Amino acid sequence: MLSIDIVYSETRFIMSSSFFIKTKQNPKKGKVVELTKRKGEGDSAGKSKIRAKKPNSKHNEEISSDSETESYVGTKKRQSNEDIEYEETPQEKKLRLAKLYLEQLREEEENKAEEELFETDLIAGRLQEDVLEQKGKLQRFIAKDFLPPDASEIRVLRGHKLAITCLVITSDDKYIFSASKDCSIIKWDFESGKKLHTIPGGRKGTEDQHGGHTVHILCMAISSDGKYLATGDMNKLIMIWEAETCKHLYKFTGHKGPVSGLSFRKGTHNLYSASHDRSVKVWNVDENAYVETLFGHQDAITGLDALSRECCVTTGGRDRTVRVWKIAEESQLVFHGHESSIDCVQLINEEHMITGADDGSVCLWSVNKKKPLCTVKQAHGCHGDVGLEQPHWVVSVAALQNSDTVASGSHNSQVQLWKCEQNYRGLQPLYSVPVSGFVNSLKFSSSGQFLVAGVGQEHRLGRWWRMKNAKNGIYVIPLKRKPPKPEEPKTTE
Repeated sequence: MLSIDIVYSETRFIMSSSFFIKTKQNPKKGKVVELTKRKGEGDSAGKSKIRAKKPNSKHNEEISSDSETESYVGTKKRQSNEDIEYEETPQEKKLRLAKLYLEQLREEEENKAEEELFETDLIAGRLQEDVLEQKGKLQRFIAKDFLPPDASEIRVLRGHKLAITCLVITSDDKYIFSASKDCSIIKWDFESGKKLHTIPGGRKGTEDQHGGHTVHILCMAISSDGKYLATGDMNKLIMIWEAETCKHLYKFTGHKGPVSGLSFRKGTHNLYSASHDRSVKVWNVDENAYVETLFGHQDAITGLDALSRECCVTTGGRDRTVRVWKIAEESQLVFHGHESSIDCVQLINEEHMITGADDGSVCLWSVNKKKPLCTVKQAHGCHGDVGLEQPHWVVSVAALQNSDTVASGSHNSQVQLWKCEQNYRGLQPLYSVPVSGFVNSLKFSSSGQFLVAGVGQEHRLGRWWRMKNAKNGIYVIPLKRKPPKPEEPKTTE
């Protein structure tokens, strides 16, 4: 009995030792178990008791755990070997990432293909228009879409007591500024037609006390950003106003005759002025400074216009010339074509212009040719007794910039709209709008939706006639367009 108890205790101690070795996952555990079994083999009775005390389930559980550990370690080794075998080089990784990036780009481009194509066409068209505009060759063909307005659609703005002599429209088409022989200036709201501000005129001889004009205002101009308004009068003065508040800022003196033409260079605050003293002057409004004077005309200058280039165009009245002044080069180009006094001029783009004269003719010009591209004689018909007919004077002209649409005004109670042919080779009448009186000023809105006419009982430069039935006012003429043709439904097979 003693021997059996000793063997049992030894066996129990060894089993407990194997349990602690098992928890620490000692790789030599199998040998310990084997040693215990050998010691138990010396006695058959001890062997039976050992087997009774250690059930088979415990040994099976230990063997199963060892097999799972070995299989997990083997699997991990195989995976690490596979990772080592398929590990990519830096060059392969760059190539894979590049292919992935290109694939993403391709998918994005396919999703936005139509939108991108549309935007590209718009951008390309806009860039092409900008290039043509800078070259002075842009011509949008829109005249064919205009329709004559109804008489009820024409608005008339009244506020001046005497004949309207000039007017301008801001580049955003929100305001109209008009001036008159009554020496006053009125700022109008374009949409509502209401007067926003009035600068009253003063009596002659009160120039020192009165802040505004005291004689007939002949011309006016507004800067492209709408900041400055310039006006010129018969008293040789140029007034500079703040357009927003109509506050008087500066007074330019220097001309020796009535100021008959004003224009700001587009995109700047450089002002060009023309006078009956046959000179053209350049001013810097920002610095309130005079820049230079240009001479060349042989008679009083009657009209002036300018766009974005550093040059301006003038008409010389009875010297029957049109001149393009290159300010930087201090040179000029001389053009001949009219048979009588040229009274008005307007630039269509940087290289083409339209003029009107008191011989009743309207001419289209290119700065590259000394003679007109096209001349329409008796553009507004004739008046007078049989055999003594005289053409109606062309008092004003206007052009919708970079388009094929121009307009002319006279005293035959009509404003005539014209269509320019391809490359400005000809003029075709579109329609006429009935307006009673002398059409002394014409301006297209920047959007091309309206034509504004300044009308008076007298010519802006004199009193050769007086139309008593006419009313002094501003006529806002809508430019109606044909509705776009509906697209034909697409048929699918």
